[in-house]
Formats: sequence, C-alpha cells, structure tokens
Amino acid sequence: MERGRHAWGVGAIALAVACLSPRGWAAEVKVDITSAGRPVSEAVVSLHAATGTTTRTATARMEQQHSTFVPGVLPVQVGTTVTFPNRDNIQHHVYSFSQPKQFEIPLYSGNGAAPLRFDKPGVVVVGCNIHDWMIGHIVVLDTPYFAKTSANGSVRLDVPPGTYTLRVWHARGSGAPVTRSLTVPAAGTATAVQIALEPAKEEARGNDRLRALQEKFRQVKGSP
Repeated sequence: MERGRHAWGVGAIALAVACLSPRGWAAEVKVDITSAGRPVSEAVVSLHAATGTTTRTATARMEQQHSTFVPGVLPVQVGTTVTFPNRDNIQHHVYSFSQPKQFEIPLYSGNGAAPLRFDKPGVVVVGCNIHDWMIGHIVVLDTPYFAKTSANGSVRLDVPPGTYTLRVWHARGSGAPVTRSLTVPAAGTATAVQIALEPAKEEARGNDRLRALQEKFRQVKGSP
C-alpha cells in the first residue's frame, strides 16, 4: 500500500463486549476512532474473516468536482467497477501507479472515461497529472464488511458471529492499516471497539508527495 502524506501512530486500543438488543442473525460491531480525544473521520474500518477473499459485482463512483476527487476516500469490495465522472468545466488527466491497480485516463471531461474494475485488494492512490494537489484513495477490500467513519468517528457493522481481523486504514496513516484480532459473539450481542490513534505530525511541505507522484508520471511518459 502506498503511504499517506502524514503518519498516524497507534495509541490505546480498548475492546468491550456488551449484550444489547437482538439483531436477528447478525451481531453488531461498533467502532469509534479518535485521536487526541477527537473523532477521526474518513477512516476505513473493515472486518476480515479467515475464509479468504470475497468478490462482488458492484459499481461505485469517484467524481472530480472543483478540482477535487469526491469522495476523497472510496472504500469498495474486490470486483467493483468504478467510474470517474468529471463534473468540472476543465479537463483532468487521472492516473495511478499503485500496485493493486495501475491505470491512466488521458485528458477528458464529462463521462468520457471508461469504467475500471478493481480486482485486487489494496490501496490505490489516484492523482491528476494536470493539478498536482488532487489526490484520492480507493481502498479495495476482500470483505463485504466495511464502512467509512463519519464526522463523529464511528461506524457500525452487522456481521455473522465469528473470529475476524479488524483493520483500520486512514489516508494520514503510515501505509499499513492498524490490525487487531476480534471475536464477535453470538447474534443479538454487540461489540464496542475504541481505537485511539496518536496525533499526526504535520509536514512542513505537505505537497511534496503529490509533486513526486506527478514527477514519476512525467518521467514514465517521457515529458520534460
């Protein structure tokens, strides 16, 4: 996985299991992500069983609006097809060098870009060769159990009881996600997980990584 622009550390992690109201076949897992006592949004939380990779035929969308990727973080399951509509009145040149999915969409506008299927798990960092501040992340997961934290730093997942690997990924992380083993008890119970990340250390020159990505593109294309 490619590295984000800043580094999260892993702080205190607490797990608590409580019996709550029944939810049918599923057990609920509630995960709260914080840093320095504040909720962390845009973190991708996923639960992975030991049964191997799962795929799904689905569609998703990462738009370009106001020279920004929307959403900036897009979690999808392996097998998902993603479109890249350009809603701006200028053209964009979208590309990625990430190992799970390397691609290039030359200058285009509107809905002119062909959809792309993401068939390998991992984090795909997406950039624009024209606007070096544009960066997005497509997090491709080999599980159907995932969600992205909202402004309150929380997600809720309904999963069958069993043993899972809990993964938490954030764009400001060090690359590899935070991972923990988690046993989800019988249906009708709820598991509460609190993960505290160490505060990120801001870099003085935060756009250097974006410029390096664009420079790599230019070198591959033989541009001056």
